[in-house]
Order: sequence, then C-alpha cells, then structure tokens
Amino acid sequence: MEKLIETALFTRVSLLNILESKSYEKLVHIPEKFKNSIFWNIAHLLVTQQLLCYKLSGLEIKIDQDLVSKYGKGATAITEVEPSDIQYVKDNLVAAMTQTKEDFDNGLFVNFTPYMTSTGIELKSVEDAIAFSTFHDGIHLGIVLSLMKIV
Repeated sequence: MEKLIETALFTRVSLLNILESKSYEKLVHIPEKFKNSIFWNIAHLLVTQQLLCYKLSGLEIKIDQDLVSKYGKGATAITEVEPSDIQYVKDNLVAAMTQTKEDFDNGLFVNFTPYMTSTGIELKSVEDAIAFSTFHDGIHLGIVLSLMKIV
C-alpha cells in the first residue's frame, strides 16, 4: 500500500506542477476532438479518488461537494472555469492524497461498499479503491500530457 500511495503522490505532484506552470487559457482550453481540458482531467481525478475511497467507505468526502457535479464521472467540461476552482484543486490535489494516507494509517476506513468501475474492475475494499485510483490518476496524467502537446 505504501508504494501505491507514494506513486499517487508522485503523479499528483507532477500534475500540480502542470497546474502551476500553465496559463488559465491553456488549462481550460478544450482542443478539437477532445472532450475535456487539462484542468478538467486534474480536477476529475481528485473527485474520483474521494468518491472511491471515502464515499464507498460510507464517509464524508474531504473536498468541496460542489466539485463532484462539475468534475465527477459524466460531467461535461466547460471552458469558463472559476479561478477559485483552479486554486482549490491546486491547494487540495496533493493534500487530499496525504489525508487519505493518514486516514488509512489511522484505520478510518472500516466499511466498504463493493463497486464495479466502468473499466470492469471490481473494487471490494479501500485498498482496491486506492490501487484503482492510482491507476486512474496515471490514465489522466497521460491524457493531460497529450493535451499539453496541443495547447
């Protein structure tokens, strides 16, 4: 579990560096033939990790609930993003994973509702959720890197 969280933190620091180095215009631009922006992908993985780890464990998510409707699965990306959303994601991208590690280490995750992901991977425990979330983060890092070549 330690290596998975270390990997997730590495990925998130990489994404935070991208958030901090790109202009607002580049972060929210949705190129032709793409469904979303650099920022949407990064905000989406923050939301997804919270839902998989906390909500499926019957716990309150540790991020602003409004982000779920804006950046959760099935949400439509928009090009007019509140600058406060960008700052919020910058402030919480790494911190949320650090908090998850702390909560995991402290035994906070006791219950878990099994969940079948859209990729066909069944999650049966919070350990599965953390592993899948790390995989999911990597997918979206790849998408972000592709988008960066275009914007």
